Amino acid sequence: MNDSKNAFDLKQIVTKNKYLGLWRLLTGYRWLFIGATMSIGMAAVSRTAFFYLLRYFTDDVLGSETIRERLPWVALGFIGLALLQGAFTFYSGRWAAASAEGIALRLRDYLYDHIQRLSFAYHDKTPTGELIQRVTSDVDALRRFFAEQAIGAGRIIFLFLVNFIALLTLNVRLALLSVMVMPIIFVTSIFFFKEVSKRYEAFQVQEGKLSTTLQEHLSGVRVVKAFARQQYEIDKFEADNIERYRRGRRLLMMHAFYWPSTDILSGAQMIFGYFTGATMAIEGTISVGTFIAYMGMLGMIIWPMRNLGRLIVQMSMGIVSLGRVTEIIKEDRERLDSGTAVPNGPLRGDIVFDDVCFTYDAETAVLHNISFAIQAGQVVALVGGAGSGKTSLVNLLPRFYKYDSGSIKLDGVELYRYPRRYLRQQIGIVQQEPFLFSRTIRDNITYGVDRKVSDAEVEEAARAAAIHDVILGFPNGYDTKVGERGVTLSGGQKQRLTIARTLLKDPRILILDDATSSVDTETEAAIRQALENLMPGRTSFVIAHRIQTVMEADLILVLENGRIIQSGNHNQLINQPGTYKRIFELQSQIEDELEEELASVKREA
Repeated sequence: MNDSKNAFDLKQIVTKNKYLGLWRLLTGYRWLFIGATMSIGMAAVSRTAFFYLLRYFTDDVLGSETIRERLPWVALGFIGLALLQGAFTFYSGRWAAASAEGIALRLRDYLYDHIQRLSFAYHDKTPTGELIQRVTSDVDALRRFFAEQAIGAGRIIFLFLVNFIALLTLNVRLALLSVMVMPIIFVTSIFFFKEVSKRYEAFQVQEGKLSTTLQEHLSGVRVVKAFARQQYEIDKFEADNIERYRRGRRLLMMHAFYWPSTDILSGAQMIFGYFTGATMAIEGTISVGTFIAYMGMLGMIIWPMRNLGRLIVQMSMGIVSLGRVTEIIKEDRERLDSGTAVPNGPLRGDIVFDDVCFTYDAETAVLHNISFAIQAGQVVALVGGAGSGKTSLVNLLPRFYKYDSGSIKLDGVELYRYPRRYLRQQIGIVQQEPFLFSRTIRDNITYGVDRKVSDAEVEEAARAAAIHDVILGFPNGYDTKVGERGVTLSGGQKQRLTIARTLLKDPRILILDDATSSVDTETEAAIRQALENLMPGRTSFVIAHRIQTVMEADLILVLENGRIIQSGNHNQLINQPGTYKRIFELQSQIEDELEEELASVKREA
């Protein structure tokens, strides 16, 4: 594709008039598509000229005294017209395919880029399978629309116009009699167009649900096997699949009702036309050559009438797919560069939350009146039960979500004044659920940096995350490929690799969202020691359920139902009644009982 095609903003196809949207989607390929359509027209003219030549041959050449002299020229005429028709048909198909594939290529690239840049809130509410369905199946439906249906409509229109005009020159009465059923077919096609559009859209929606079910099952297949829930998942998939079958059957039934009705009308029209033409030829009203040419041209009129209705119905699928695709395109992108506050150097890391409130939607309040302050280089720990708002709080810092009220200041500047891109370059996150790409270990560790990274830097980050020795034990070391989502690694190994990835980024603000939940006590201690050596100079947020992990934090915030119910350091909180002290005592009791149990086992051994 050239630059002009790449530069086209696909936002322009978002319009209430879907036909205008289709025309705009052709931007950059219009002349190619028009050339394909005009080639179809020339092929139609060549085809019609063939019947004119056949008429001339029958009426004027056969039986004439000069047949020997004229026959070679007539033969050359037939051959030339056939070559012209073939050449124009070839270029029409070639140019139509080039424009359709180019449109599909540009659309897929744009959608992939666009989806990457949509907000976290959008991805929270949109199933992955539904997005996959629209980027693949719906884009392919649009490709078929331009490659087959739109160009087919052009072919049909040209064939009809050229041959109808030719029939008028042969005999006006025959021409008019040959299109009697066309209004009936057209009205029937419009009715079926509306019905098929509704049923196809319902079918595509269910297809998206089925894709989501399949994607979730394949992603969680190990959980399914671990809990022996194969039959449950099979039943769930079968229920979605049966609903897809029902909607698909209703769609095909509509097609099944339509095709025979148009075939009957078209067949009746052709029989009537042949009968009338033959009668006129017998009576001498028209010549035999005219009748032979009429039979050929009648087929070239009936065929377009018969297939125009089919194309109208099939084109409804492309129009429905355009609507499904534009639903994604019209979503506003997350502006990474919005904001004017860009310091010359790195952030210090002073953070102040002042009466911050946040809701995911109008009905789900998550954080209420959050206020606290930490200085650069300090560690703040967030403690609380599931759903208390810990992860939501730290997700406000990289501007994943927008807080509703209050103020968050970073180095004395309101958070919204920083561009998202800059903030996310300065913030390193180790998420609660580690995610690795199906690439090498080295590629996964260096994923968060744009510059070229030396082997020494990679190994240093791996050592800090207590994973270097483990990596060396793999067959290809750092060049070992991990499976999809890091499936070939244990939970603790995946978590340590994500920690190494974050450390290599060298962020000024560090967020550890329950980062040690997937490792054993010994590994946790090693990671904690490494992090303690690397945290100085960085403002760190630590979310953890183990009190032992947060005891050294400068500030501990205890959250419950989106509110801070306690704050202070470990010594302060342990000496006052409340949630923190209860958690500490409960965990201490469990650890004491476990130690006693282990000691008892050792004595018995």
